[in-house]
Amino acid sequence: MASVKEFQVTFDCADPERVARFWCEVLGYVLPAPPGEFATWDDFNRSLPAEQRGAWAACEDPSGVGPRLYFQRVPEGKVVKNRVHLDVRVGTGLVGEERLARLEAECARLVALGAVRGRLLPADEDNESCLPMQDVEGNEFCLD
Repeated sequence: MASVKEFQVTFDCADPERVARFWCEVLGYVLPAPPGEFATWDDFNRSLPAEQRGAWAACEDPSGVGPRLYFQRVPEGKVVKNRVHLDVRVGTGLVGEERLARLEAECARLVALGAVRGRLLPADEDNESCLPMQDVEGNEFCLD
């Protein structure tokens, strides 16, 4: 049996385009080209029945290395903590004050985009510091 080599991460959300654009900024991803004969995503959405407009969005790693992120509109809001979350690896290889400075700088950039900061989890004997956050719709992620 062959192993899976590619996957996408799917987010349930209220406003797929807004959340996709946030994650494009976080990760340096891009929105994919609109389907087929459509010049823009707005043109594509206008071609759909009203109830399907804006029902989904995606973002992709322009280098093709990272997983695709897919955002789908759902009627219910987020009510509990995520069971899965993304760790955004901005401090890899850094320790101490240098790591904290990198986490804080990235946190400030993401807060300006609409993210919400959590409480810093300081380094201990086993783990380096990390910073829990929430995206523009409350989905948890960590700066690691």
